[in-house]
Amino acid sequence: MKQTELKSGMKIIGVIFLVFVFTVATHDGEFWPFSIFPMFSKAGNPWTRAMVLDVTNLENEELWKIHSLNERSAAAISLRKQGVDQIDFSNFVSKTNHWSETRTNALLTMFDNEVPQERQWMIAKVRGELDQEDLITVQIHPLFLLSNDRIIRNPLLDDSHYFLREE
Repeated sequence: MKQTELKSGMKIIGVIFLVFVFTVATHDGEFWPFSIFPMFSKAGNPWTRAMVLDVTNLENEELWKIHSLNERSAAAISLRKQGVDQIDFSNFVSKTNHWSETRTNALLTMFDNEVPQERQWMIAKVRGELDQEDLITVQIHPLFLLSNDRIIRNPLLDDSHYFLREE
């Protein structure tokens, strides 16, 4: 009788393990407790997020420069006040590697197709990492300049690497 109970118990554990492995594998690790949240599994690895800066008063030669977070020369825009979900926005910007015209235009729709009149906003990727001296460095990489009626992509980015043309 004990042998049958042992086999039955092992089968149940095996089925639970297979279901768990299948669930984790099909959800890119996003199944508790094997979450891929950076605070749990990616400590010390580089990270990328997005932010919006008000660059209305910046000179043209300053617009497209990569700079550190500490040397930021423009004020950050509160996405919450604009009715934009920060997490969705950041995921959209930081995880898009190839920008089609449709994806580029989607940026403006996130702001209900309206940047305040006479304002210019810069959408940027913000990349942070630990350097060789174990110091945190955070750099702002400008991607797109938004105004009320247009989107201008960073002319310094290599088109073949960052942008795909829609056909």
